Amino acid sequence: MNKTGWGFLLLLLGYHSVAQETKFKKQLNADTVPQQVSLSDIVIKGKKAPVSLKLDRQVFRAAEYANASNGNAIELIKNLPSVAVNGQGEISVRGSSSIQVLLNGRPVQGDPGFVLGQLSAASIESVEYISSPGAAFDAEGKSGILNIITKTAPEKGLMVQTNLMGGAPPFNDFGNLRYTSPQRYSSELSMGYQKGKWDISSGFNYIRNDMAGFREGDVYTVSSLVKTAFPSTGERSFKRFAVGGRIAAAFQQNEKNRYEIGLYRGKKYQSRVADLVYSNSRISILNGTNFSSFDYFNENTAAKEGVFTLASMASQHSISKGIEFSQSFQYEGADLESLTSNFNFSDRSKSLLLQETSNPSSNPLHAFRWKADLIRKKGNMSWQAGIQLRKDQQHGDFLYLYRDLANEPFSTDPFFSSDLNLRNNIQAGYFQYAHQGEKWVMQAGLRAEHMNRRIVIQHGDLQALNLLNLFPSYLLRYKLSDDALIKNSFTRRIKRTNNFELNPLPEREHSETLEQGDPNLLPELTAIWELGWEQKLRTGNISLSLYHQRIKNPIQRVNKVFNDTILNRVFTNAGLALQTGAELGFNYRVGKVWQIMLGGNIYRYAIKGDIFNGTTAVDNNSWVFSINTTQTFNFQSNWTLQFGMSYLSIRATAQGEDGAFFTPNLSLRKTTQDNRWNFQLQWLFMDAGLGISNIQRITTRGSNFYTTTNYIYEPDQLQFSVGFNLTRKNRMIVIPESEMAEKEF
Repeated sequence: MNKTGWGFLLLLLGYHSVAQETKFKKQLNADTVPQQVSLSDIVIKGKKAPVSLKLDRQVFRAAEYANASNGNAIELIKNLPSVAVNGQGEISVRGSSSIQVLLNGRPVQGDPGFVLGQLSAASIESVEYISSPGAAFDAEGKSGILNIITKTAPEKGLMVQTNLMGGAPPFNDFGNLRYTSPQRYSSELSMGYQKGKWDISSGFNYIRNDMAGFREGDVYTVSSLVKTAFPSTGERSFKRFAVGGRIAAAFQQNEKNRYEIGLYRGKKYQSRVADLVYSNSRISILNGTNFSSFDYFNENTAAKEGVFTLASMASQHSISKGIEFSQSFQYEGADLESLTSNFNFSDRSKSLLLQETSNPSSNPLHAFRWKADLIRKKGNMSWQAGIQLRKDQQHGDFLYLYRDLANEPFSTDPFFSSDLNLRNNIQAGYFQYAHQGEKWVMQAGLRAEHMNRRIVIQHGDLQALNLLNLFPSYLLRYKLSDDALIKNSFTRRIKRTNNFELNPLPEREHSETLEQGDPNLLPELTAIWELGWEQKLRTGNISLSLYHQRIKNPIQRVNKVFNDTILNRVFTNAGLALQTGAELGFNYRVGKVWQIMLGGNIYRYAIKGDIFNGTTAVDNNSWVFSINTTQTFNFQSNWTLQFGMSYLSIRATAQGEDGAFFTPNLSLRKTTQDNRWNFQLQWLFMDAGLGISNIQRITTRGSNFYTTTNYIYEPDQLQFSVGFNLTRKNRMIVIPESEMAEKEF
């Protein structure tokens, strides 16, 4: 079509868009005087795919998951095909909790659950999952990378979005006596502004998300032909909130120079109650004689809070045609504090105090990172090289205070108290080369990282570890047709240790558990092979990946007997683990009504080796699978119904298994005709009295002990929210992006 034809087509589109306001009184013909028509906007509407597949990553649009819109980032990412969240709120990707989190492309060193728990889902634009990162990325995170992209102005102009949520009282509080009225409400505000050379975005969020719960436990130990059993039942509920604010600004000085600055600060608080009645008995293994039995009431509260800060500065410069240089500096701080209060009473009336303990701790983290990259592009070829300097400091102070009478002063138990100072200095360099042909894309790189870890323990003991590791990677992609391709990749990743895993002195978690680390722990090293196929469909896409992981020095949390009524939970390396699996992602739109999103992951996990200095063999394996699906139905008058479901099967651990976990959710959403207001009703953890949702059992066993705990959390949560969206645009033509172009190199 020539220029005249395109101009005529745009004129017709413009005429159609203002037909309600302007009508021509005369037909245009050769004899009439030309008339001028002012067009405010020409909008070509197109629905973006909820999932897009790029060279090395999958991109998920957050707006497609209405069931998670009033929660935090964890509620959002657990819908992704590879991601699972268990009953304890622990995040795993392809079966591992070792993931690297990026916030707008900036790496975060803190615990993924802590960081993601502070971000509201409503502030997130998209989530990128990179299963096989190249050499340009940090080697941390054996299960890959999750890059969280927060909202900015969608185009030149102003964007303001806000959302308020309130939750209904619980339908089932399990008859709990302490946390009797869980509170659930949230507020979120996102703003963005683009004009001229400036791009500014900011946001604020507050989330209160309590949960009632109940716990059933059965534990026994065997020593000197005596079996000591101490089963328990009682309340296990949570009070929790998160608040955070973010601001970012970018200045495009000219075509060659761009500068960025960003700041995020948030706080997360959680108070967990475990009020349990223990029934202790001592029974002879030989003849079944009951030596003694008694009950006691344990009132336990574990409060944790942390303030998280992430500040970054970055710049990009075009040196000459095809050559770009960028650098960034980043600071991350996490002020972590906790207090565990433990009371042992003779019974529930709390008339007689047997013992009180208090365990205050602080564990601040300070991390600094400087990174510089040089990129050269010429024709179908490109290479990039870079260096990174990183320094992490973590100082943990753990106290164990006790007293037997309420009016006595506390005494310090040196056996359970410790002071730990951890420093990691990491220097890294990389080189990566890529070439794109008509059908082939090839990317290969090598990253070298030198780590110096120094641990100073309370009494001046020093543990040092120096490691130089090489991390090779490659990615091959072959285009079978315009709509299909296959790819093959390899990468090597690492999972480093934290203060809790390295602390050699035991910490009293609650009545029946001590936690203890190992300062000689080695980091996990994982080699990952992956073979994938991607197919574009008429209104969707499908992807299938086969992967194999070889994990050296897997870090396991295992149990051993401390005394007849206390188990010692220990972090240790456990030989070698192998994992082979398949991952499926499918999304498809059926007409204008039904959007299908389905993800699944199945793998066989096997671990073999020994623990406790070779005294105990480990040999366990199992098949594990998870399913995530979101079914969205769009009806007339802007009504949307969405059903979401996540299921995680039984999973083998070094000494037992974690039980299955099932969470179905339903939401109904109404958007006004002008897309300014939306109203949403959510039914989370749907159960309807069946006793199948939001429940998980965790079991471990050894030659002289057995423990199983069933965690039952509040089902059938109702929430209502209202949102407002104000977007002011400059007068411009809005054209949808090409899905095929996004896939290209």
